[in-house]
Order: sequence, then C-alpha cells, then structure tokens
Amino acid sequence: MAEPMRIRAQASGDKATVRVRMAHEMESGQRKDAAGKTVPAWFIQEVTAHHNGRRVLTAEWGPSISKNPFFQFVVRGAKAGDKIALTWRDNKGDTRTDETTVA
Repeated sequence: MAEPMRIRAQASGDKATVRVRMAHEMESGQRKDAAGKTVPAWFIQEVTAHHNGRRVLTAEWGPSISKNPFFQFVVRGAKAGDKIALTWRDNKGDTRTDETTVA
C-alpha cells in the first residue's frame, strides 16, 4: 500500500477523538471480475491503536468492511501533544503503521 492513513486526533477535556481513513481495497472474496472469476479475498484483519506507546485498542475485522474504511474511537486520558499510532494487518500479511499528534 503506497497511500498513508489519514489520522486526525482532537483533544476535548480529558479525552481525544481519533478519526482514521485507511486506504485499502477490502475485497470480500465473493465478487467476480469481468471474466467471471472470483476476486480473491483481501481485507484488513486486525487494527491496533497506541497512545504514547501504550495499546488502547485492538479490533478484529473481517471481509464485510467497506473499501477505504473510516474508523473513529475515543481515547481517555489523552491531551494535546500526545502521540496516537495506528497499525493494521491484512489477510495477506501486509501491514501499515502511521501516527499523529493530538491537537
């Protein structure tokens, strides 16, 4: 994957809302191409988020998630200047990690 994730984190009080757009084709394995052949499954299986190096979220996904998924979550105890890192791994073993600073 050449495209980075787009991560935004906005602090409000003692928490931060994190919004992420992940660039991924997310094939379910049920669609057929123009020749009638089944397009192989290719989807994000695991997403993890870290706040200043501490894991705060793990999500297990499947083939029903849409292409280029949008994901939003809240991290308690986060403040402006903190680091939020997000990593995903797909069913082919590809991984992607990006991080942002809480605004």
